[in-house]
Amino acid sequence: MTILLKTKIPGPKSQALMAQRQAAVARGPFHVTPIFIAKGEGAVLEDVDGNRFIDFAAGIGVVSVGQRNPRVVSAVREQADRFLHAGFNVTPYENYIRLCEKLNASFSALHSAPVQAKSFLANSGAEAVENAIKIARVATQRQAIICFDHAFHGRTYMAMTLTSKYKPYKYGFAPLNPEVYRAPFPYVYRWPGSPPPDVVAEQCFQQFLAVAQHQLSPGHIAAVIFEPVLGEGGFVPMLPQFLHKLREFCTEHKIVLIADEIQSGFGRTGTLYACEQLGLAPDLLVTAKGLGGGLPISGLTGRAEIMDAPIEGGIGGTFGGNPLACAAALAVFDLMEHTDLLAKAKQLGKVLEQRLNSWRAKCPLIGDIRGLGPMQGIEFVRSQKTCEPNAEAAKSLVRFAYENGVICMTSGTYNNVVRLLLPLTISQDELDEGLAVLEKGVSLLA
Repeated sequence: MTILLKTKIPGPKSQALMAQRQAAVARGPFHVTPIFIAKGEGAVLEDVDGNRFIDFAAGIGVVSVGQRNPRVVSAVREQADRFLHAGFNVTPYENYIRLCEKLNASFSALHSAPVQAKSFLANSGAEAVENAIKIARVATQRQAIICFDHAFHGRTYMAMTLTSKYKPYKYGFAPLNPEVYRAPFPYVYRWPGSPPPDVVAEQCFQQFLAVAQHQLSPGHIAAVIFEPVLGEGGFVPMLPQFLHKLREFCTEHKIVLIADEIQSGFGRTGTLYACEQLGLAPDLLVTAKGLGGGLPISGLTGRAEIMDAPIEGGIGGTFGGNPLACAAALAVFDLMEHTDLLAKAKQLGKVLEQRLNSWRAKCPLIGDIRGLGPMQGIEFVRSQKTCEPNAEAAKSLVRFAYENGVICMTSGTYNNVVRLLLPLTISQDELDEGLAVLEKGVSLLA
């Protein structure tokens, strides 16, 4: 058995460390669990008390290729034997270029015909989002940005402004950035009147037009940014019908369309990018999380004529594209391209969808099961008839899970979604064992 609990959770060492954390660390950072981790391997975590857990959170979707993936560790060690840091702006190095070439090729593959692409590397998803907005504004010589309800794009000032949820992300941090406008997201489960998806797509697009054409003028819009699958917003996939209309509108008015695949990229939905399944070719693509296999790195990739808009020196950063992180990311690309990991991810998605929908049929507190591939969410409600959000049920399931050996986390505008971010390398036995714990927790809620 993978799960091995030697103490009550949290164990005494974790409790002691939490007390030290409260004394030494700022209040702001939150914790999904009170567990302090000592080791990780694949889809299994071990805490400081020797308890073993199955990891259904993957460090918020970062270690999609598993904790300490051998190829990633080997690449990082090899790079560490050469040098740790140089600063790409001072003495450039080869693996930064090689990673950009990989990102460029994968971006071009999203388009019906090859496009010339270029990339820029940064440290975090939020930093890449910030640069996407900067570049779009320079390229178009416009200012207005449209984002969507339920979105999460990061915690730095522009990224935070683009993020929909106010508390905790924006609470107390105003004033926010100007010239940011918000349109409805096609959230089918919560769309008024519960029409079918094609009707939701049309109604939602008409509301988008009301923002773009009446609150604004298309000639003043620099960019539209969206998540192909909402991350913090509750794992809601974009409707392809809506995206196709949005793509046509942005093309017609020379607006930069930005896809934020920070959480949905690198196999999380069963393909390298979620855009691939949705049939969308963006102008700029933001990546992070799973890109680095556990190391901090992000990428911004797009059409060369857009990416080259800033003057030399206009974008950059001391640590962006750190050589260790570049080595790790190249190893992740190698895994995606030369193993069966993406095929396994697709199969994992089918298994999860089937299992989770069987829970919904038995539990009146589950309102919706949705996602794309293995990026699946469970939305809890007080009643399937009223659809009133039930954050307490989601929180209760997460707590039951970690107290019984499984790490998972919530999401959603209403804090009522349990999201599954399994390492794509998880074994069948680990998957079955972890799902059995969650299923028991769901049965206790019912």
